[in-house]
Parts: sequence; C-alpha cells; structure tokens
Amino acid sequence: MNKRILALTLTAIFGAAVNAAPAPVADVSSGSTESRLTTLERLFNTRTAQQHRVQEQLDLLQNEVNELRGSIEKHNYQLERILERQRELYLEIDKRIAAVMTQNGSGPTDEFDQTNQVSQPNPQTSLNEDQAYDKAVNLILKDKLYDDAIPEFQSFLQNFPNSSYASNAHYWLGQLLFNKQDWAAAANQFETLMNQFPDSSKRADAMLKLGICEQERSNIARAEQLWKKVLAEYPTSSARKLAEIKLNAVK
Repeated sequence: MNKRILALTLTAIFGAAVNAAPAPVADVSSGSTESRLTTLERLFNTRTAQQHRVQEQLDLLQNEVNELRGSIEKHNYQLERILERQRELYLEIDKRIAAVMTQNGSGPTDEFDQTNQVSQPNPQTSLNEDQAYDKAVNLILKDKLYDDAIPEFQSFLQNFPNSSYASNAHYWLGQLLFNKQDWAAAANQFETLMNQFPDSSKRADAMLKLGICEQERSNIARAEQLWKKVLAEYPTSSARKLAEIKLNAVK
C-alpha cells in the first residue's frame, strides 16, 4: 500500500514536472533569441554606419592626397627649372671668371687693352674670342638687351665657329630667337647644337625646344619624334618631364 502510494506520488510529481517545465524554458528561449537578434541587428547597423563614415573620410583624405601630390609634382618641376637656369648662369659666370683670370695672368694689361681698343676704327673686329662671347652674354645677363644680343651672337659664331663656346652661343641665339617666336631661325640654331655638339649640357633642352619650334610650324610628327628622343636619351633630365607633358598634350 505504502509502496503503491509512493509510486503514484512520484509519478504525479514527475508528470507535473514534465508538463510544467517546457513552458518557462520555451518562453526564455524565445525572448533570448529575439533580444540577440535585436542586438545583432543594432550592432550591424552601427558598424555599417561607421564603415560608411570611415569610407567617406578615406575618400576625402585620398582626394586631398591626390591634390597635394599634384601640387608637389608641379612645384618640383618649377624648382628643377629654376635650378637648371641657375646652373646655366653659374656655368657662364665660371667661364667669364676663368677668361678674366687668363687674361690677367698671361694677356695684356687692362690699360693696354683700353688704349688698343680706342685706337682701332672697328672695335668689334678687335675683340678676341673670350671678349666677344662675354660681350654677347653680358647683353643678356647684365644689360637685358635681348635684341642687341642677337647680332652679337651671330657675329661671334661667324668669327669663331670652332670656339669652345660655340655650342652655348648656338643655344643662346636659339633661345633669343625662340622668345621672339622666330620659329624657323630658332629651330636652325637648336638643330645645329643637337647635331654638331652631342656632348653639350644644353643638348636636351635644345632638342625639346626644337620640338616646340616644329610644333609651332605644324610639323607635329617631327615634334613628337624629337620629344620621344628626349625621353629616350635624357630620362633623368628636367627637359624629359616637359617633353612628356608635350607628348601627352598632342595625343
């Protein structure tokens, strides 16, 4: 009897436990999933919004970097051009100083030179190679008389065609004519320098400007050929960058 009652009691308790347990477990499980989904959805939305903001900031920074890079490249090119001009001026000054020192060391005195020049009816023909070149260069660097310098360089090249200054004289004369937009005459000087003075420090720039002269004369194919030649023969020169710009502009 007691065993039977105990068995029924245990059965009833077990059955009640079995019937009662699923309800709270199901409720808790359902509520937890929804909470987790809500939390995950909120986190996902927050993270997505943050990623959008970060991407916008990255795009903005990239645009600023591109602008800065372009500005730096432009300034670097301008600086290289300035340095190139300074180097040319320094070379001219060095040659002038060397010429003066040579004259003072082995040539006649200044007093004699002045007397001799005054006594000559035609001073131009009395100038030696160094003096004639210095006179022409001074008209550019010192006096800024660019038109007057043209006949001086022409006379120098006629009187001293084999001078060590001949390549520089062709370059200066070509540059003066280039500035006057006398494209044919300028092209003749630059082409002479390019063909006859392969070791000249001004050959790359002369080749570049010869291409510009040809472009101005509507010889586009010849201009492109010259600029490509600058790229091939002078890949590290300042003239190379401008030649590349000119090539891209005519494409």
